[in-house]
Amino acid sequence: MGTGPGYAAAVLGFLSLCLPIFAVVGLGWVALRRGAITPAVADAVGNFAFSFALPAMLLRLMAAQPLAESFDIRFFGGYLGACLIVFSAVMLGAMGFAGRRRGQAAAIAAAAAMGNVGYLGPPLLLPLIGERAAGPVAMAIMSEVAIVIALGSVLMAPIGERGVMTRVLRSLLLNPVLLAIGGGAILGALRLPLPDPAERFLAFLGASAGPTALFALGGVLGRLGLEWRLAAVAGAATIGKLLAYPLLVWLLLGPVLGLEAFWVQAGVLLAAMPTATNAFVLAQRFHTGAEAVSAVVLLSTVIAALAFPATAWLLTPAGPGP
Repeated sequence: MGTGPGYAAAVLGFLSLCLPIFAVVGLGWVALRRGAITPAVADAVGNFAFSFALPAMLLRLMAAQPLAESFDIRFFGGYLGACLIVFSAVMLGAMGFAGRRRGQAAAIAAAAAMGNVGYLGPPLLLPLIGERAAGPVAMAIMSEVAIVIALGSVLMAPIGERGVMTRVLRSLLLNPVLLAIGGGAILGALRLPLPDPAERFLAFLGASAGPTALFALGGVLGRLGLEWRLAAVAGAATIGKLLAYPLLVWLLLGPVLGLEAFWVQAGVLLAAMPTATNAFVLAQRFHTGAEAVSAVVLLSTVIAALAFPATAWLLTPAGPGP
């Protein structure tokens, strides 16, 4: 890594690449806190990003790559394995050391295992490692959205409540991001190029995914708070999310599975994302642990604004860029 002008230039390069992205999140936060937008407006912008812009971008990028290049079963297994280890360890710790009930512990565990890979993944990873990052982003979304939401829902729901899995499966089957990933993977596997008008339409719509998603994320964060009584729990979960999770992904993808550097870098960067607001939405839905999860979302996002560029620099000492 070295010292001197080259070292300083590399650090400044990663900061200049990452901090403007987090600045858009901050802009959304300021806009809501100052009353320039209402919570309903932030939600509407977020719904547009989630339902239209992000699916358009992922569908286009996945369709443009052969499936063999965008999907690696070892990456998916290693990333999912690290995700489940973090979830289990944090849940057991929350129950054993913090005395939390099952539902609350599951909510905190989901906060430690569910990163903001959908909203932050594309704008942060695509400039760093190129459009090939769409594959790892898609697999991380499948791991953290599909698996963690399903597992967390079952564990957060009151014992004996019926229909939980049916509702979860229905929501996953109708999830526009997962549908776009599936559609893009099919097109990539069949080597079917998108017609030029469709390609241009998806590129134009998908280009709005980053700014709208990040601004909406800031609007959501503007409603959250961090109470000092929750600092210990939030701090422990944040350490699990921003430190333990990336280290586990590095260990499993690198030394254990021996994947090439691209996959290891992509996996660690995705694991280093702050907690997704979906974790807070899930905790609210089941009325358990929402305050603690709110604190984790806010704390992890603030810390990640500097921790993520540092992680990216450590993984790519030569400097930013694909």
